[in-house]
Amino acid sequence: MSWLSKPVRPLDEDARHAAARRQVGLTKPPGSLGRLEEIAIALAAMQGEVYPTVDPVQILVFAGDHGVADAGVSAYPQSVTAQMVTNMATGGAAISVLAEALAAGLELIVLGTVGEIACDPVPPSVRLVGVAPSTKDFSREPAMSSAELDACLAAGRAAVERAVNDRDCRLVIGGEMGIGNSTAAAALACALLGHPASELAGPGTGLDAAGIARKAALIERALHLHRIVPDTPLEALRRVAGFEIAALTGAYLGAAQLGIPVLVDGFIATSAALAATRILSGARDWMLFGHSSCEPGHAILLAALDAEPLLDLGLRLGEGSGAASALPLLRLACALHREMASFAEAGIDGALL
Repeated sequence: MSWLSKPVRPLDEDARHAAARRQVGLTKPPGSLGRLEEIAIALAAMQGEVYPTVDPVQILVFAGDHGVADAGVSAYPQSVTAQMVTNMATGGAAISVLAEALAAGLELIVLGTVGEIACDPVPPSVRLVGVAPSTKDFSREPAMSSAELDACLAAGRAAVERAVNDRDCRLVIGGEMGIGNSTAAAALACALLGHPASELAGPGTGLDAAGIARKAALIERALHLHRIVPDTPLEALRRVAGFEIAALTGAYLGAAQLGIPVLVDGFIATSAALAATRILSGARDWMLFGHSSCEPGHAILLAALDAEPLLDLGLRLGEGSGAASALPLLRLACALHREMASFAEAGIDGALL
């Protein structure tokens, strides 16, 4: 896993300053397009181009089952993970519809599910990695072995490399599927931030108050069992995360090393983003944040990452759906930056500075 120590690609400050100068000269009061201006300038620095673009876009959904799901921390049975991957592969899931509507590529990377993916044949958009059928129950033992963690991190990075090499991808959206993964994400966040489980455990797929309390108690037992030191993110991933969360972490790290912006989704994806920044601090420079989930712990994670998401629509589906919903804003930001006339081009008197 020597690639984990490879530095991230530095941002291009010359491109940032040039893009900022262009924004000042466009036919509008400076700053009047708010976040849309900020997005265009940030993307210019990431891509090293005064006129950035986010297309082609690749959506990567990582799937894996969780041993902790048997402890009653989800409103759905573990079999739903494989069933939902099948639904995604056949076009019936929210992220499938969004990818089609947005003309974005979609790849489903299956790290391991208890059930079988019921597609015959399995379409090319599905990549079966097969680390193991499920993680272990982290309330009793580490979620995965070191070899399994390495395989998941590498699978995430490899997915980004395929997106770049096969599709000339300019932006990655990471999503996830795995029954029980809001419990794993909350445990990971608690381990990295030192917060109590009561602050980060939420309803997930729809738990009631008693279910949330049961989830929080299980996470507290796991934290006591593992005694994870906050500055050991790889060990935190190994002990309490999920295969898909670890793969998302690897994808964010790989994207930062390759110089590809990522649009981060909700609570579970943001827990992986936090882990990535703890492994390589510069990874944060390559992250944009799509939406604010109504999962209560998401606000804590966003604050820890000093992140201001683009949308707040009360979403909590996962799959990458919130980030995908924000993609049109990035496209609009780039179009405005590229196509608006300057004061000089339009023959309009500019602001008196």
